[in-house]
Amino acid sequence: MPGIVGLLTRMPRATAERELRRMVEALLHEPFYGAGTWCDESLGVYIGWVARKGSFADGMPLWNERGDVVLVFSGEEFPEAGTARRLKEKGHTLDTDGPSYLVHLAEEDPSFPAGLNGRFHGLLVDRTGGTATLFNDRYGMHRIYYHEAKEAFYFAAEAKAILAVRPELRRADPRGLGEFVACGCVLDNRSLFQGVYVLPAGAAWTCRDGSVERRRAYFQPRAWEEQDLLEPEQYYREVRDIFSRNLPRYFEAREPTAMSLTGGLDTRMTMAWQKAPPGSLPCYTFGGMFRDSQDVLVARQVARVCEQSHEVIEVGEDFLARFPSYAERTVYLTDGCVAVNHAPDLYLNEMARTIAPIRITGNYGGEVLRRVRAFKPAAPSSGLFRPEFLPHVRQAEETYASLLQGHPMSFAVFRQAPWHQYGLLALEQTQVSLRSPYLDNDFVRTVFRAPPLALAPSVPVSRQRLRANRLPSTAIGPCERRRLPAVDRRRQPGLGWYPDGSRAPYREDRAPLRRGLPRRPRVPPQGGVCLRLRDASVDGPDRSSPFAPPFGTPLSWEAQVLSFPSLVPGRSFQIHSGSAP
Repeated sequence: MPGIVGLLTRMPRATAERELRRMVEALLHEPFYGAGTWCDESLGVYIGWVARKGSFADGMPLWNERGDVVLVFSGEEFPEAGTARRLKEKGHTLDTDGPSYLVHLAEEDPSFPAGLNGRFHGLLVDRTGGTATLFNDRYGMHRIYYHEAKEAFYFAAEAKAILAVRPELRRADPRGLGEFVACGCVLDNRSLFQGVYVLPAGAAWTCRDGSVERRRAYFQPRAWEEQDLLEPEQYYREVRDIFSRNLPRYFEAREPTAMSLTGGLDTRMTMAWQKAPPGSLPCYTFGGMFRDSQDVLVARQVARVCEQSHEVIEVGEDFLARFPSYAERTVYLTDGCVAVNHAPDLYLNEMARTIAPIRITGNYGGEVLRRVRAFKPAAPSSGLFRPEFLPHVRQAEETYASLLQGHPMSFAVFRQAPWHQYGLLALEQTQVSLRSPYLDNDFVRTVFRAPPLALAPSVPVSRQRLRANRLPSTAIGPCERRRLPAVDRRRQPGLGWYPDGSRAPYREDRAPLRRGLPRRPRVPPQGGVCLRLRDASVDGPDRSSPFAPPFGTPLSWEAQVLSFPSLVPGRSFQIHSGSAP
């Protein structure tokens, strides 16, 4: 995933620059990425960045007019209307678009980055004060890993960049691995690697002379939790007004945008309130090769009602032919945070990038508006792990239970979103820039004030009401779904087809996918905590090994992550470097 890397150190400049370059190279996954470095030896600051060419964060670093404030920023920010105008009135010089205004906001706002809105992280260097501030967004969605060593403080958007220069850290953290096995993610800002941690959400850590001087949080969830609740009607008006006012920000860009449309209420609510001119917003839906899903059927009708084009991006023969490559890349790109079953998501987002490099989604709508809990601990299959590892799995259950003690909305947006949903987000953002209006600061702050009655699905103060007030009556809704033509999904004896003529994903069609897949292990592995997952790779199981796990096991990260290469073979990249004058 594009982002920043760096080290704060007093080691010799030649050594620091050599390590910095290796860290940058570890993030250069695609030919459409651009990269650069900037160094200030007097401050001990060595920072690099990788960005998708043409994206919001392309063109780092940013300087103020005097040259004493430097900002390296990754991600996207969605400012209030008139921000650029107000900065110009104060005498600042800005580009017509892009992130140049951010460094001037840092000068003018002593609470920076508290006023920023979006998913981001960055490093702000004050050359006069001799400090560097490492920060991220208030949700922690644009992840930063870090490692504190005696000779340097390392940070990176991907753990593999730190592992590239600190190979002794290529060891699984038992507690983090136990949480990953139980919950599908690592909790409490730990990682899968010993000594590598995740920067807490809403952090602004001040560094001086190669070490962290102050660990400050510029935002605390209790600031939103302690607000007064609203009455149902007042709450509906507030949510409606803020959503409709801020939504256009997410469609403003210097690159083409497209709508990732599903049959859910979240994307329909976005389409209802955006009201894009006819034919101006390409829409697409992810689909399969056998038949149209409910998402495809509904999304196609919504696009037609809104007078926008629509196409289906299919996972088909092309993906299956290259599945081994996609499976390995999926695990590698996410530092093992997702399993090979998410390989189709990598393929789909590659195809989505050919339509538009910015993908508008309805992600997090359910979590924010209905406080959906998307994960919980689950015990692994008996015999899958050695007995001495199981206490770490049970400890994960206790940790999860303690996290539920707080505000349910805080769990959804400050824990579930940046921990459980990070892996898929990181994978998708290797290809496109994802945007969702449902993590807008004003919107989430308002939803924290929801009265209990507004969270009940049967009450009209809900997403259905917001959607119904804007979409024409011909648009698909929950009731209309039941009136769609029914399809007989009963199996026909001896056939791989449904009565409606679509191909069935079982019997003859699924037989080639089932052949050669490993069976569940019947005895514990003999060689350590993790299984020999290479034996269960996408190339087929090693028949000599009785320990191959079921296909798609979450532990497939071990097959690739513990042996990170420093670069993708056969590719060369240009890294633009700079330093303080």
